[in-house]
Parts: sequence; structure tokens; C-alpha cells
Amino acid sequence: MYQDHLPPLEWIRAFEAAARLGSFTAAAEEAGLTQAAISQRIAQLERDLGVALFHRRARTIALTVEGEAWLPHVRLALDGLRDSTEAVFGKSRGRLTLSASLSVIELWLLPRLDRIRTLTEAELSVQTLVTGAHEAPQDDVIRIRYGAGDWPHPYRARLYAEEIAPVAAPSLARRSDPWTGWPRIACAGPRPGWHAWAAEFGTPTTPVPKLRFDTHLSALGAARAGLGVALASLPLCAGALASGALVRLDPRALTHHESYWLLAGPKALSRRQWQAMTAIIA
Repeated sequence: MYQDHLPPLEWIRAFEAAARLGSFTAAAEEAGLTQAAISQRIAQLERDLGVALFHRRARTIALTVEGEAWLPHVRLALDGLRDSTEAVFGKSRGRLTLSASLSVIELWLLPRLDRIRTLTEAELSVQTLVTGAHEAPQDDVIRIRYGAGDWPHPYRARLYAEEIAPVAAPSLARRSDPWTGWPRIACAGPRPGWHAWAAEFGTPTTPVPKLRFDTHLSALGAARAGLGVALASLPLCAGALASGALVRLDPRALTHHESYWLLAGPKALSRRQWQAMTAIIA
């Protein structure tokens, strides 16, 4: 009698993780196993299938032609298994943990937090990211990080397209002289600053900012207090612009290839909960 044969699921999951992360070591860390255990499972899978799935080099791995061809089918099957488990058994997480910088929590997350809680049907715990710590491990935390979107997380969604422009308090904006000569506020971080603005639009590089902050939230607070002109992320200060607390000083905007991304893995939330969160972004 013919019997269908499938390799053990643990072998297939090891293959998918290694292919996604580009490393046996990273796959082992994600699974809570040793690198040797992941390597052994993939070797057993290759023997079972009768083909090599990875090219193994001194410090890297790369998928073979057969591995590349099989990977999308594996991902589709694992996603289907996960989705059906959630649908039949209701395996959504009852508590979700989100990690973000204070600026993002205050300016982007808080206005959407109640909707996220309602749509995900979960208790929410929010953790403040320590300034300068932009790592994004794959664990049971949903993370918001700034970058180009090249993280290996299976769940990734860009919050918005970054646009940067000068803003100031209405009291300062009432001045009649050109804003390019007004006091400037600087902010450390990955966004383009005043030199990038000057290079793009041919404005003076002076005056040199006399106030510098390490968070976007603080820089915008200084601008609202009338202390100078800040280069602001327009999506993050949309609320302040709409309320009139800040005024945009120039119709031009710097675009930037990096932005904030929502990152997560299957341990952090269910696929249904992820779809609910990304619907809020859209």
C-alpha cells in the first residue's frame, strides 16, 4: 500500500528559519536550540529529500536552487497550518507586548492604542525603548524600529513614508523675516538634519543650532515652546500641525528611504492579530 511521506515538521521549521534568517545560528536562537541541533535537523531533512538545500560556506549559508524552489511552498504550508490553528482553536495571544521609542509611543502609538486593543482583542503592554538601542530580536515582543525595512522578521510593515520639514510655534511663525535666519533646534538620530536640508534646497547652513536633543519628542516640545525651528517628521507631528500647536514653515520636504517599521514574529502575536494591526496602518 502507498503511504504519503512527509519529513518531520521540526525539520521543516528548522529549514524555514535558517532560510529566512540566513544563518543556522540565528535559527537556533529563534527556536531556543543549539546551532548543532538546527544543523542536524537540516542535514536529516536533506538526507530524507535526497538533495542539498543549502550551500555551506565558512561563515555563511546560501540556498541551493532546490532550496529556493521549495521555500515558498514551505512558507505557504506553515502559514496555512498557523492560520487554520488560529481559526479552529482560537489561538490568539491574550496579551501583546509592544516596544518603541518614547517619541513613537507618544506621537504615533498612543493615538492608535485603543483601536489596536479593540481589534486585537488583547491586553497591551508597552515598553519604552532605551535611546540608541535599535536591535530587533525575534521573540514575543512586537517592535517598532527605524530603518530601511531589511530585518528578517516574517511580519514587517512600514508605518509611513518619511517626510521632513521645518516647523515652529505660531508665536515664532508670526515673525516677518525669513525663517532660515531663526534659531534652530537639532535632534540626534538617523533622520537627515540641517546640513542635509541645506544641501537639498540650497539654504544657509547657519545659524548653528544652540539647542540639541536626543529624542524627536523633546525637539518638537522645544519647537512648540517657541525656542526655535525644528526639522520634524511630518507624519509624527501631524497632530500638532492639525491642532495649530506647530506651523509648517516651508512647503518643501525632505524624503528619506528609512522610516519606522512594525516588526514581529509568530511568537509575538497571531496572524489575525497582525492583520488587525496592519489594517490600522493602511
